[in-house]
Amino acid sequence: MPVALQSSPAQRARVEPDTPPSLRQTLDTLVTTTPSPDQIWAARQWMTQMEPRLARFVRDEALRGEMLTRIYHEARLAGLSPEIILALIQVESAFQPEAVSSAGAVGLMQIMPFWIRELGRSADDLMDPWLNLRYGCTILAHYLAVERGDLTRALARYNGSLGQTWYPERVMRAWTENWWVGR
Repeated sequence: MPVALQSSPAQRARVEPDTPPSLRQTLDTLVTTTPSPDQIWAARQWMTQMEPRLARFVRDEALRGEMLTRIYHEARLAGLSPEIILALIQVESAFQPEAVSSAGAVGLMQIMPFWIRELGRSADDLMDPWLNLRYGCTILAHYLAVERGDLTRALARYNGSLGQTWYPERVMRAWTENWWVGR
């Protein structure tokens, strides 16, 4: 028997680092519940409204539908507005799941790889758009909790530009002017 397999499974298991208490609190609030019929109806209405708006960025109809479904679900799971997630993705990656920034941020929501140590498992692939979306929504929810509901400051933290207003202004402009809300 190979030496690596002679130890018990518990001895072979990789121990992941503890989650910081401030992040643990945010993660603990992300509890799934069975949606009510009204919530299901609201989700379908939202997707119907957003589908033609997203067509400008995502031409494939099936991918667009899946993306909207996932964005809505992950945003609601994290207690966020799905529209702000759409705006953030627009600014961060222009809906390109394979985007990589010069700083090394990855995917739709431009997640920095260090977040894998904080939130996930070492095998997590930030290029997976649905996993990237889960990370991004969780991170933004965490920053929103840290900033006591101040979306501008939470967005600045998300971007790593706390103290600067250009990034939150850009996301807010995308949110209101670029048709995610009310048009």
